[in-house]
Amino acid sequence: MDSDQPIDIGLLRQSCGRCSLQQLCLAGGGMSQADVEQLDRLVKRRRPLKRGEALYRAGSMLEALFVAREGAFKTTSLTEQGDEQVIGFHLPGELIGLDGLGAGSHRCTSTALESAEVCEVPLADLEQVAAQIPALQHQLLRVMGQSVGRDQEHMQMLGRRHATERVALFLHSLSERLHALSRPHLEFHLAMSREEIASYLGLVIETVSRTFSRMQEEGVIEVKGRRIRVRDAARLARLVHEGDERRSTRAS
Repeated sequence: MDSDQPIDIGLLRQSCGRCSLQQLCLAGGGMSQADVEQLDRLVKRRRPLKRGEALYRAGSMLEALFVAREGAFKTTSLTEQGDEQVIGFHLPGELIGLDGLGAGSHRCTSTALESAEVCEVPLADLEQVAAQIPALQHQLLRVMGQSVGRDQEHMQMLGRRHATERVALFLHSLSERLHALSRPHLEFHLAMSREEIASYLGLVIETVSRTFSRMQEEGVIEVKGRRIRVRDAARLARLVHEGDERRSTRAS
């Protein structure tokens, strides 16, 4: 096949729809159809995981990157006291496993929050193909930058004094990530429990529950179990930005 042939967006979307590799190939920036087919051949599909099953564990060698076809994941590490600390969540369509790129082994454990299925991309093969496809290198760097951005956002959450700000930033970020993945973002299911959210935000579970209830009373969100509906997206965004403005005023 001629590598200069214009990319078939329909075929690309079908391919990415099957394996959920949106972040690597859906933008298609500069990638020919032959490039996409070469990437598609690397993917080992349909690895099922049960709720609570580990995709990989801290200390295991980095051998592949993963993207969830279905189901969400949490990444956790152990505190000095031996307690589990949630340090991240991964949604269907997001790349999982980047924590191992630095040292060649995973720094955390990734666990399925619900019944899930992942696409597996062997790292050695991906590196070889990326060396041949400049557009794929660019996409990989972009995805890595997004991962770093989420880590920084998590640190910002933990640095906020008020629980409402932390919870608002969490929901606002989750909504934006779902929107970027072309999924419903104003009404969605939380795969993670209140306890896991509390661990991620550095709060106790009672505080998270009270904050959800207060935001519902104020008309910002509607909560039905793990189902969230954003009733006032502008107000949710203001709750995030008002905290930023207060800190900026104190700093000046």
